[in-house]
Amino acid sequence: MNTLEPVLNDPPTATPESELRRGATAALPVLLGFIPFALVLGAQASRQQLAAGEVALMTGLNFGGGSEFAAIELWTSPPAVLVIVAMTLLVNSRHLLMGATLAPYLRHLPLPKALGALFFMCDESWAMGLADARQRGSFSLRYFMGVSLCLWVTWVGFTSLGEWV
Repeated sequence: MNTLEPVLNDPPTATPESELRRGATAALPVLLGFIPFALVLGAQASRQQLAAGEVALMTGLNFGGGSEFAAIELWTSPPAVLVIVAMTLLVNSRHLLMGATLAPYLRHLPLPKALGALFFMCDESWAMGLADARQRGSFSLRYFMGVSLCLWVTWVGFTSLGEWV
C-alpha cells in the first residue's frame, strides 16, 4: 500500500515564485477546458438579466461551476432564493470531502491561510494539488495556489466576458 505522509513543504531548491509559476503553468491546459464553459455560463446569466458585475460576484465568491449552472437554471423573476441556496449547498457539498483530504497538509498553517487556500479550491486544483503531492512526496501550498489562482481568475474573467458578449 502506497501512502503519502501529509507533509507541507516546497522542494528545498524551489523559490516561492517558482512554485507559484509551476502551478500556474501546470494549470494552462486546464484553462482550455474552463474557457468555453465559463463563456456559456456568462451567456446564460445574461439571459437571466444578471449584469457582468453580478456574474463576477457570483462566480468569484462561489467558484463552483456545477452549482453556478444550477443556480442560473433555477433563476426566476423574482428568484426563489431558498431553492437556489439549497441547490448550491447540495452541489457544493463535495467540497467538504475535498477539503477534508487537504486538511492533513494544511493543519500546520494559521487558520486564515488554510481557509484562504480552501476558498480558492476547485475540483481541478484539488486534483492537481494532490497528484503533485503524490508525485513529489510532499504538498506544495504555493504550487496549489498557483493552480488555484490561475483557474479562479480565468473562471471569473471569462464568465464576466460571457455575460458581456
